[in-house]
Amino acid sequence: MVVFGQPPTPAESPTATPTAPSVLISTATPTPTPTPAPTPTVTPNESGTVSVSSTLGASPSISPSPSATPIAVQAAALGESDLGWSEKGAPVFRLDQAVITALAQNPTVLQALEEIRRTKGVIIQIRAEALPQIGPSFSWDWTDPNLRQNTTGFTTFSGGPTPVPGTGMGGIKNLRSDITYNVQVTGTQLVFNYSTFRAIRGTFFQRDSAYFALRNTVDQVISTVKTQFYQVIVNRELIVVQEESVNLLESQLKDQQNRFEAGTVPRFNVLQAQVQLYNQIPQLIAARNSYRISVLQLAKTLGLDFNPARGNAAPLRVRGELAYIPRKVDLLAAIEAGKRNRPFLKQQRANVLNAIEQVHVAIGSWLPNVNANGGGEWLSNEFHSQFGDVSKGWLTTVTGSWPIWDSGMAWGKIQQQRALLSEQEITYDDDVRQVELEIQQAASNLLQNRELIQATQKNQETAEEAVRLAKARLDAGAGTQLDVLNAQVQLTTAQSTYLQALFGYNSSLAEFDRATGAQSTYSERFDGIAPHATKTRTYYTGSDVDARGEPKQHTNPFQPGPVTAISPRPSSK
Repeated sequence: MVVFGQPPTPAESPTATPTAPSVLISTATPTPTPTPAPTPTVTPNESGTVSVSSTLGASPSISPSPSATPIAVQAAALGESDLGWSEKGAPVFRLDQAVITALAQNPTVLQALEEIRRTKGVIIQIRAEALPQIGPSFSWDWTDPNLRQNTTGFTTFSGGPTPVPGTGMGGIKNLRSDITYNVQVTGTQLVFNYSTFRAIRGTFFQRDSAYFALRNTVDQVISTVKTQFYQVIVNRELIVVQEESVNLLESQLKDQQNRFEAGTVPRFNVLQAQVQLYNQIPQLIAARNSYRISVLQLAKTLGLDFNPARGNAAPLRVRGELAYIPRKVDLLAAIEAGKRNRPFLKQQRANVLNAIEQVHVAIGSWLPNVNANGGGEWLSNEFHSQFGDVSKGWLTTVTGSWPIWDSGMAWGKIQQQRALLSEQEITYDDDVRQVELEIQQAASNLLQNRELIQATQKNQETAEEAVRLAKARLDAGAGTQLDVLNAQVQLTTAQSTYLQALFGYNSSLAEFDRATGAQSTYSERFDGIAPHATKTRTYYTGSDVDARGEPKQHTNPFQPGPVTAISPRPSSK
């Protein structure tokens, strides 16, 4: 079961909510109730098409102005002609539903689950080498009687006796049976093998690594779904912005055509309005295409298959808004929380511990190996093949070996594994720095987008007022058409920048939660997948421990180490 604590969007029953099977991970991100931020206001045309009508039916003094309807409301009302495809019958996803579906169907998550199953199989395989192994064996032989005769007798030229087939020397009959069989039931037990015991410990760390890889994958998938979900929303609202800009330019063109026919403006004004309109239409077309592509990308992340029955219709529809919820960020606390919570670091810790065990596996090449065998044996009678008349008994064997001299083979293995251990520790230290970098980048992006929202929020109102004043001055004969066109371009830019800032803030917030390990919280009791060791201090990855989980040596970070000056080599010339 997955519980996702994302703020709900405006209430609306989905037309088709995908049913996701029970997932192994529960997530909860407590956030305050969102308050939709002020958004730019525009109104699209009813048809949503882009065309320039040759019929002059508009009054020269009437032109559309920015609407008071929020962009999110207008975006929800866009139809097939506005989007370029039909969304009728498409399943509706809110953010929490999208996350649940992705955790149940995303192939990356499914692969991580299968990797856990694989590592469990490795544990069973390696552990079996140290456990008793019992099995029967059976052999059955038949020998031609002609091969049992005694060939050491000789025939004399004087007509002496010739041995009869099946007889021994002097004609004595060979009484041994032609058929022999042997049945054994034996068991093998490893008494001592240092390498095997340490290899078993290493498999448990491999299992833990696979589990933390699953947690890291889940965090990444949740962040990706959020970002793509917000991308769909912003692309849909950008269509509204571009349509409103096209509608205003169409109205401006009609106004200039009416003025030109009335003889109050030159033809240059009409041509200028046409060029401005035709330059804006491609941006509307690109906005529609960006929306469609973002929907398809989200569908793939959710693991939705292509349905040929829908044809060119939309695979899904999202329901939500871009809300601005300020969050205070304590950078130092966030970095420490990221180090302690990130599955990314815990996975690398498991790799370090496994590398330690592999060093001990190599050391085991120097130590003795002891095995014990025992069981029962049933032998057939030497003189007849009746199954009831057998000889039976017990047998026991103890074998041991100790490689005293191997010409350095074991030492070479140890050197290799120690080098691999050092590489894993270096990787862990670098991963710690990577976590610190990701958190600082996410915090910086949050600050940037927060400042952009605050800057563009007021700029929208100013741009809307500038468009209104430019039109009023033009109608009064005190302004020029260029002033109106420039004001409209600035309004479109301000609206687009504000929407992009909202998207950037929400996507940066999702990335910040992922980088700090707060993207999801886990219940460690789901179908036995969470190993017990993952809940112990073995995988504590705070700033006060090193790659092996041991306390760090406290040193003065401001005291420089020894520096040796390297003199340049003398020139050979």
